[in-house]
Amino acid sequence: MDRTYNLNGSFKPTTKRYADLDGPDFYPTPRWATFALIDNEKFKGDIWECACGDGAMTQVLNETGENVVSSDLYDRGFGECGHDFLFTKRKCQNIITNPPFNSAEGFVEKALSQAREKFALLLRLAFLEGANRSRTIFHKNPPSRVWVFSERITFYPKGVKATGSGTTAYAWYVWDKNHAGSTELAWFKPGYKAKYS
Repeated sequence: MDRTYNLNGSFKPTTKRYADLDGPDFYPTPRWATFALIDNEKFKGDIWECACGDGAMTQVLNETGENVVSSDLYDRGFGECGHDFLFTKRKCQNIITNPPFNSAEGFVEKALSQAREKFALLLRLAFLEGANRSRTIFHKNPPSRVWVFSERITFYPKGVKATGSGTTAYAWYVWDKNHAGSTELAWFKPGYKAKYS
């Protein structure tokens, strides 16, 4: 059994969108989804992309002038491979990533201790739901901001032509160590998909 399957005493859904023969939950992040975050959320200092996959998100961050360190548990031909974020001791000013769905709660827990300033995770909007997450995350360490996509993201395995629109709503969840107060809810303006695809 995948050790990420039972985190915080709660079993995770086993449904998968597409067979992945090279490791769990690999769906490269569309360029426009990363640009939406960087256009609206400022990061000071180095950024660690700790589930970098094939480097899709890192390449966008580099284009915007950010200094990025990239790693992944699996070797997809980019970044430091074999680096398990859930057991890391590495710290960084900021962390930005699209974590594997079955490890999302573990990534939140780990990033709380390893990010010095901010961390942002691309997660399903439905991540806000659930009694277990309410107890273990949202009542103890709620995000500072939740940026909701007004356009649907469609994730495809690398090399598959993108067609149509996804059926799942996503958001960037941002934890800011300098934020005081309750969680802010905001929406990305439409147009990122057309501008940056």
